[in-house]
Amino acid sequence: MKNVFPFLLSLLYCLIFSLAMQADSSHLLPYPQKFVPSGKEFNASIVRISSPVLQNEWEAFVKERGGKVKEQANTLIEVKLVAAIESAALNQEETYRLIVAPNKITVEAVTERGVYWAMQTLAQLQHSRKKGLSFEGCTITDWPSFRIRGFLHDVGRRYMSMQELKKEIALLSKFKINVFHWHLTENQSWRLQSRIFPMLNDSINTTRMPGQYYTLEEARELVDFCKAHQVLLLPEIDMPGHSEAFVRTFRHDMQSPEGMKILKLLIDEVCETFDVPYLHIGTDEVRFTNPDFVPEMVAYVRSKGKKVVSWNPGWKYQPGDIDMTHLWSYRGKAQKGIPAIDSRFHYLNHFDTFGDVVALYNSRIYNEEQGSHDVAGTILAIWNDRYVADERNVILENNFYPNMLAMAERAWRGGGTEYFDKHGTILPAEDSEEFKAFANFERRMLWHKEHTFQDEPFAYVRQTNVKWNITDAFPNEGDLTRSFPPEQEEWKDAYQYEGKTYGVRPATGAGIYLRHVWGTLVPTFYKNPQENHTAYAYTWVYSPHKQQVGLWAETQNYSRSEPDLPPPAGKWDYRESRIWINGEEIAPPVWTATHRKKSNETVLGNENCVSRPPIPVHLQKGWNKVLLKLPVGKFTTPEVRLVKWMFTAVFVTPDGEKAVEDLIYSPEKKLTNKKLF
Repeated sequence: MKNVFPFLLSLLYCLIFSLAMQADSSHLLPYPQKFVPSGKEFNASIVRISSPVLQNEWEAFVKERGGKVKEQANTLIEVKLVAAIESAALNQEETYRLIVAPNKITVEAVTERGVYWAMQTLAQLQHSRKKGLSFEGCTITDWPSFRIRGFLHDVGRRYMSMQELKKEIALLSKFKINVFHWHLTENQSWRLQSRIFPMLNDSINTTRMPGQYYTLEEARELVDFCKAHQVLLLPEIDMPGHSEAFVRTFRHDMQSPEGMKILKLLIDEVCETFDVPYLHIGTDEVRFTNPDFVPEMVAYVRSKGKKVVSWNPGWKYQPGDIDMTHLWSYRGKAQKGIPAIDSRFHYLNHFDTFGDVVALYNSRIYNEEQGSHDVAGTILAIWNDRYVADERNVILENNFYPNMLAMAERAWRGGGTEYFDKHGTILPAEDSEEFKAFANFERRMLWHKEHTFQDEPFAYVRQTNVKWNITDAFPNEGDLTRSFPPEQEEWKDAYQYEGKTYGVRPATGAGIYLRHVWGTLVPTFYKNPQENHTAYAYTWVYSPHKQQVGLWAETQNYSRSEPDLPPPAGKWDYRESRIWINGEEIAPPVWTATHRKKSNETVLGNENCVSRPPIPVHLQKGWNKVLLKLPVGKFTTPEVRLVKWMFTAVFVTPDGEKAVEDLIYSPEKKLTNKKLF
């Protein structure tokens, strides 16, 4: 009987959560600014449509969901373009009002884009459990807090197929992402076809993925595809830096008189190809040798009818000199009178799988509650300095979709509780409003993982239930193999070592940073992490029955922008980290890469846990003991330039698709599995 009770209790919690999920149909993402449910519904099995814009799209919307469009139908979807929606705070051009009543859906918007966003929201209101086509009744008034909500692909370094780019644009437009930044040129390659200078695309002038570039027809096609999804395509031709492919081809630096003549001819071709309002010209990470270069190129692009975007730090502009700046480093500053895009802490190539999405979701954009003339919004960037061979792994390892959904909600709704400077990557206490907000977002995101992103690389599982105790760090004096009391004694609230007391504190999450890749710029579990220390993380995991599961585990998430060496054979990392489950040590995987010479051209292998199958682990019925030993030496080493003192550990299904739902993580061995949403 004693053994049956915990199992029944666990089942009861799961049942309660299941019923709560069925009762709560709200998985809207981003969540609207004003949402009032009516408790009624609209049946759209047979419907009439009246719309001054997107009539064909509305008809396709209904038919794709199994409904029929007939002129004689009694139920109606009516779209109206209005001069303004008074209750919207800002960004009227993207504002909409959506009223779902029993016999009529009314959409009001100022522009076609607002109508399109209303359609995306309506799609999320569809009842998924009922027969026929019906939508949840409600009244929504909605608008974006920031007018730029985008993502960047560095295709100059790593070509991404047109099929992949279109898929991402289509999927993310469902969540009101409205900018695709196409970084087309780099040192490695010039990825946009040139008909006037075809040698620019020749394989001999490309050092990575030769022969792979986009034709001018494909570029035009992608512009049209973006427009159909209400996404602005922002092409970037990086100048005068990041331009070795240009120099290899023409034997002239861009800032030379000859280089500028050639570049202007290329700008002619680019501006004729891209029917878009903006051209991004880079200007970052370069030594300027020609003071006339940037002003002359800005003026030339403007003469072609385009507005100009430029990285900051980069060239120093005054209001009127440039149309928009794009902040890429924490040193970047918005300037009064010049709209700015914030990408300062938004480089996915450095993010881990679990910790950084917490920081991203909680943090305000440029530390502002909402956008303004001077703060336009944000773009999340995938930079591919390190070559990742598998296109799918680019999306997986950068945790692209979960991070984009976090940003989609934050940029649309505005707000946030910090600017990567309060809790950072660490979830606060469970009873805090910040924790509850993230748990709510996590629930909605995982609903979309299952329903919107089926079969897409989506490396995220629930982590708000994964609880740890983590010790104060013990000084190891550079001996990473040294053993400390948590490894030898029963777990306690505090440990004595060499006359000092070392406490224990709780932490929540499947991935915990002890020190961030960007050092103390982003807060982590330790407020003041020090080199040459050893930490321990531990928890008990209750399983209602014996089962074989998978383990996602890593102690160094490998950046996609560093030439770091893979771990030594038989080691988790270069720091002597170790993992035990029920006293049995878990061996690291066999690393696919074994090279010992650092190079960005040596592809990442299976170093990151989401890029390899989960480690098979046997859980016994009842409580299972999980212990991680986490030493650190120097924060930069010859093998790994930016040491991430961190760990990821969570039990997943053997295929890695989902969390093992019936587990309870409790350092105190408490059989509670309370779910907030």
